[in-house]
Amino acid sequence: MRRSSPPGDVEVAPVGEAKVVDDVVEDNELFKVDGEVQYRTMGWMKTAMVFTKAQFAIGVLSIPAGFSVLGALGALTTYGALLMGNFRLRHKGIHTIVDAGTIMGGPILREICGVFYILGFVLSTSASMLSITIGLNALSDHAICTVWFSLVAMVLTLIFACFPRFGQIGVLTWAGFFSVVTAVLIVVIAVTTLSRPAAAPAGAYDLGFNAIAHPNFVNGMTSSNTILVSLCGTPAFMTAASEMRRPRDYPKSVYWSMGFTVSSYLTFSLVVYRWCGQYVASPALGSAGPLIKKISYGIGLPGLVISSCLYLHICSKYTFVRILRNSRHLQEKTKVHYLTWYGTSLFMAILSWVVAEAVPFFTSLIGLIIVFVGPLAICVPMAMWFYDHRKMGTNPNLLAKVLHGFLFLVGAFVAVGGAYSACQQIADQYAAGTVGSAFSCADNSNSS
Repeated sequence: MRRSSPPGDVEVAPVGEAKVVDDVVEDNELFKVDGEVQYRTMGWMKTAMVFTKAQFAIGVLSIPAGFSVLGALGALTTYGALLMGNFRLRHKGIHTIVDAGTIMGGPILREICGVFYILGFVLSTSASMLSITIGLNALSDHAICTVWFSLVAMVLTLIFACFPRFGQIGVLTWAGFFSVVTAVLIVVIAVTTLSRPAAAPAGAYDLGFNAIAHPNFVNGMTSSNTILVSLCGTPAFMTAASEMRRPRDYPKSVYWSMGFTVSSYLTFSLVVYRWCGQYVASPALGSAGPLIKKISYGIGLPGLVISSCLYLHICSKYTFVRILRNSRHLQEKTKVHYLTWYGTSLFMAILSWVVAEAVPFFTSLIGLIIVFVGPLAICVPMAMWFYDHRKMGTNPNLLAKVLHGFLFLVGAFVAVGGAYSACQQIADQYAAGTVGSAFSCADNSNSS
């Protein structure tokens, strides 16, 4: 007897009726192996690289002083990512974390999660585009108006994001990954050779190292947001997992990706903070002076472009699937298929570019990202845990319930507190005139 379906477009896998191919429950997968357009092409290692690139680029460019808490945060987001993987295997047709919201809360939660998902990854694309313009300004000594550089960033992002499958972008992520890692290593090594931070004022200076700081709420939340966003790319994991050949290998990809990401953040950030203190640049590639900044951006620029294209691909793919789901056009090479894919990619690219120009300062964009991806990375996985235990008829102990409930509230606090602090910081920066106006030609790399 078929189980009843929850509200929305996603159904729970029927018991005893599943088609199994190579240890994969085909009925549970959105993309079928016999489709004309074959999406499921990634092995676990390529998937791990996509996971890593979805987090590493923006996070490592926003190295803050408080990265000593990364170990605990890494454990939290890794656990959340594993909960997502378990939930995905138990339920039918999940493509994104938005589908999980549909199963748990019907159309209302689907739309809430969908808005958060789109805005989170549009802002991530915008921040990546902004980092590309900073790099181009640094390399050229601000040769032309920054708006032109931002258009170049948008075009480059769109070109690579238009590859229809994660497997194709997965090849690019290897090059992008090594590009960014090499650039960051150059900066990390270079700062240890300096007698004083490159951005420190002339004469005596205070490194500003504080084991325990006492910021006001806005500054404290802004710093916390920067830390959180470095490891909250996990809402994209379910999307990439839908294009794995063997989705059951998902945990291996998560462990590899999160292990490398957390250890790298801790190593790089602690070294840079030890030598630069409060004079860490944002993005961090400018922390070792003008020459090293040019070298690091020259090497890291391909990685920044690939990060931007990956985020654009993520939000475009969600929209594409949302439009064509349950139609033959999803996996057939029809005009509708191609027009929908390229149209959604172009629309998301333009939207991301407009946001990057409207909020043209890197740190504030980072703060806005966590408002949307934080609840998806923390609250939704905890809700999955409660939902599956209720559906399976299990009764976990009180301590487990309290812990998961507390973590859910943490995610909610991140959204509310993060929204307030990010908006307040943007308003203060505009009021104080410390940033350029929207669509400004001004140099955003401090190179001129």
